[in-house]
Amino acid sequence: MEKSEFRTVIHLQIGEAHEYYGSPSSLYDKHTADELGITQASLNNYFYKLPDDAEPIYTNNKCTIRKGILYVKPTTRGRKKTE
Repeated sequence: MEKSEFRTVIHLQIGEAHEYYGSPSSLYDKHTADELGITQASLNNYFYKLPDDAEPIYTNNKCTIRKGILYVKPTTRGRKKTE
């Protein structure tokens, strides 16, 4: 699969709310480390150190954060046509 066919997606469940982000760091544009119960550096480190076969889920008593893949249709926008 080509890199352009997928993007990282972060699913945050905080209480009954479900929110989606493009990266772990983008969570901190809307929420504080106190609200999430984990700092940005610690969350990045947590996902980085997970074994390849581990499910990428972080959970604590304040929230659940899942890291996944969003599959996208390949596009030809921005490419010049060749004649």
